[in-house]
Amino acid sequence: MRKQSKRKIDHDIISPTPAKVTNLDKLYYKIGEVSDITGVKPYVLRYWESEFKFVNPAKTRSKQRLYKKDDVKLILEIKKLLYDEQFTISGAKKRLKELIEQQKSPQNLQLQQLNLTFESNKLSQEHSEFINSIKKELLEIKSILSSF
Repeated sequence: MRKQSKRKIDHDIISPTPAKVTNLDKLYYKIGEVSDITGVKPYVLRYWESEFKFVNPAKTRSKQRLYKKDDVKLILEIKKLLYDEQFTISGAKKRLKELIEQQKSPQNLQLQQLNLTFESNKLSQEHSEFINSIKKELLEIKSILSSF
């Protein structure tokens, strides 16, 4: 009888309590910060860089890694695929490629454009209201100054 191999997770790789990923408000994160946010050790993040071409943080002149929000979200997706859904590395690569291709599909691009148009219209309306309030205040100042 053959032994069934079950993939074991090295619990030293994953921090026991990763930080909540509710608001990523910085432009760039250092590898230690990404490790805290994702619950993945820095050496594993560096390894994933070599395995997943999509994970490609910017580097400073001193070779320090700077991850963007999208990089952090991608790392969380990789972690979910590898540890939660038990994908192999090659399986996770294929799945990520599918997800990225899916995001580039014409239908998805149309939805993104609609969302951008909606947001733009919403901002335009807010800007118009703001400009009108400034205009009103300036007219009031003008009438006060003209009375002198």
